[in-house]
Amino acid sequence: MRCIWLLAGILCLSYYGAIAAYAGPDADFSWFWIALGIVFLLFCGRDRLAAVHPELFPVLLHRIAVVFLLAILGIMTAVTIPVASGMHLQDPENVTYVIVLGAQVRNTEPSRALLRRLEKALAFAKKEPSCVLILSGGKGAGEQITEAECMRRYLTEHGIPEDRLVLEEQSTTTEENLIFSDRLTGCSKEPCGILSNDFHVYRALKIAQDLGYTDAKGIDAEGDPVMELHYVVRESAALIARSVFGKGGLK
Repeated sequence: MRCIWLLAGILCLSYYGAIAAYAGPDADFSWFWIALGIVFLLFCGRDRLAAVHPELFPVLLHRIAVVFLLAILGIMTAVTIPVASGMHLQDPENVTYVIVLGAQVRNTEPSRALLRRLEKALAFAKKEPSCVLILSGGKGAGEQITEAECMRRYLTEHGIPEDRLVLEEQSTTTEENLIFSDRLTGCSKEPCGILSNDFHVYRALKIAQDLGYTDAKGIDAEGDPVMELHYVVRESAALIARSVFGKGGLK
């Protein structure tokens, strides 16, 4: 069993290293992999020391800790199933509005996640020329312009006219994206697409349903091969937190 704990710990810490190298050491929720890796290594160390000093490590307490850890991991794994259901969807047709959910802007340039959303929004807008795009996202730390303005610049530079774009520049969470977009346009009562990266679509639709959107459909942008596992785990944690603490402000 010690080998399993050791391998799991090394894999978690190595994955954090890959995330840090690819997206930066402060990538959102990346601390999870450090924490989980340390927990696995502590279990490995406990097993090794218990073989030498069994009197210091009650078996019952260790088994309780193992069951608790496995239960948490099992719940998170189960929640990944609905998250996966929002990935690789067929694009909806005849929507009046499409809310493009904001993501991080690096100074004035879109992050990888936001760029993938914009590429999907551009392709969808060309395929459905009558829909209006609601570009939703305020300005966060390290951002020189709002996420909505960053999206506007990209889309207009690629041929989408200004009169097809509505900017919502106050929101900082997915819930606020949907609330403020509806206040501007009344989109919750119309056929409305919600566009985000594939891992995020399920939670965004759940929030929309809770907010009273009557005809919301998911539009999934491509995920990131390096970050996909991380983002799916993060979404699972966000869904669990939402079910425990209620409607909340997770981005």
